[in-house]
Amino acid sequence: MKILRLITSFREEASQSFQLGNAIIEKLEKKHPDSSVRTKNLVKNEIPHFNGIHFASFITPTENHTSELQEAVKYSNEAIEELKNADIIVIDVPMYNFTIPSSLKAWIDQIVRVGATFKYSENGVEGLIQGKKVYLSIATGGIYSDGPMKKFDLTEQYLRNILGFIGITDITVFRVEGIAIPEVSENALPKAIQTVEQFVF
Repeated sequence: MKILRLITSFREEASQSFQLGNAIIEKLEKKHPDSSVRTKNLVKNEIPHFNGIHFASFITPTENHTSELQEAVKYSNEAIEELKNADIIVIDVPMYNFTIPSSLKAWIDQIVRVGATFKYSENGVEGLIQGKKVYLSIATGGIYSDGPMKKFDLTEQYLRNILGFIGITDITVFRVEGIAIPEVSENALPKAIQTVEQFVF
């Protein structure tokens, strides 16, 4: 079993999305003792934000690539290869301004690529990345899974939409919520980790 772990918080080990992600990894390793984990830290090793050169490298046939386009497309090629090789993907997702970190968005822009991870056909869009399992470790200062703030949560639904677009629909979400709310924060992470421990992977 090959596991791909994406770290996206600039707080890294101090991040509660990271700590909750650790709990998920630990449970997966217990279930699959022969598994291997490939960790990709998108903060320490930033993927360039998508620009015109990247777009040109995507739509230009490989045989016509200049040295500049070859350099530009390598980030996408590497990220897609890692994704294809993984059986399970664990993504740490701290909420920044109601949505995902720009580091994670940069990764997404490099993997969502026509002809590589999805295609257009007479049946519409077809995702080409099949048979993957995703676990999201979402951390938020407030409570967004339910209640009046739910409409502001642009993390989970966006990730379900974009991953589903490329064919990944088997997604489980764990949340550590209310870490900025005084009466909730102390027990937020222990409660979230308990949810992971009780989950049947």
